[in-house]
Amino acid sequence: ARGEEIMFTSNNTAREDFLEAARDGGCILNLDDISLLPKVPEFPELICFRYNPGPRRTGNAIIGNPVEAKYGLAHHQVIEAYRQAIDRGARRFGIHTMVVSNERNYRSMVQTVAMLFDLIAEVSRALGIRFEFMNMGGGLGIPYRPEDTPLDLSALAAEVTALFGRFREKNGYVPRLYMESGRFMTGPHGALVTTAINRKEIYRTYIGVDACMSALMRPGMYGAYHHISVPAKRSQPPAGPVDVVGSLCENNDKFAIQRELPAIADGDLLVIHDTGAHGHAMGFNYNGRLRPQELLLRSDGSVELIRRAETLEDLFATLRFAADRLQP
Repeated sequence: ARGEEIMFTSNNTAREDFLEAARDGGCILNLDDISLLPKVPEFPELICFRYNPGPRRTGNAIIGNPVEAKYGLAHHQVIEAYRQAIDRGARRFGIHTMVVSNERNYRSMVQTVAMLFDLIAEVSRALGIRFEFMNMGGGLGIPYRPEDTPLDLSALAAEVTALFGRFREKNGYVPRLYMESGRFMTGPHGALVTTAINRKEIYRTYIGVDACMSALMRPGMYGAYHHISVPAKRSQPPAGPVDVVGSLCENNDKFAIQRELPAIADGDLLVIHDTGAHGHAMGFNYNGRLRPQELLLRSDGSVELIRRAETLEDLFATLRFAADRLQP
């Protein structure tokens, strides 16, 4: 991807990041804060702003209350931000927002599109500009639990299409619609496969596995649910609640808490589902843990290594460098 196929959305952005974003054909620059306008070294012709609606909208459990979110321009800053962008040479415009995460109620996305149309109309009246696109953000949810209802894409498409039709009738044009559906596209198509290596019986039963939250942060970070299956014991009934845990010295290093699973013994493989969006990308090396390899299951049944496992050499690589010392 190059140029306007890329949208660069950042938060508290350094000068070096802006310069990198402008290289090799640039990108769509999506500014998060009005104070960043004079800090952009090479101001582009096409500019976008991330909008935070504040009390005008509610978020959801993952992304939180927009009033408390560090992202985006406040409503009262939006017109002034576009005015300053015009003064810096912007001639093409877009608008972006993201107010929910992993939302399976399609009506929330419809409300977002309607909100952006209202904002486009308000800015256009004030400044006489047209918008080339709106980006409704991400947040398209997936059913992490077996009983979850999937997002109704057909209903979402129908109602959003109707909103675009009404805007065209009133304004004589429509902006393009962008969205950021990374989780929706990749989440269901990844799994973390781990081996049970210990069973601990104290006040609770703990199943220790050879993976930890360095390979999948979501459950430990904010209690996200990921379904767990034991393929070799698929036909067996639950044997009581267990916590499935890793080896980090953090008590939130847990993939499941009081989960009903079949009787698990050392050597059993556990499949932690729907990790395609937030596995390796959120990984880290706390406690010296190394991130695992990644395998691709192809449609013909073949399996290909697409990322090797990290090694101790990788972990210590940044400790090998030319001496550089400041003398007092």
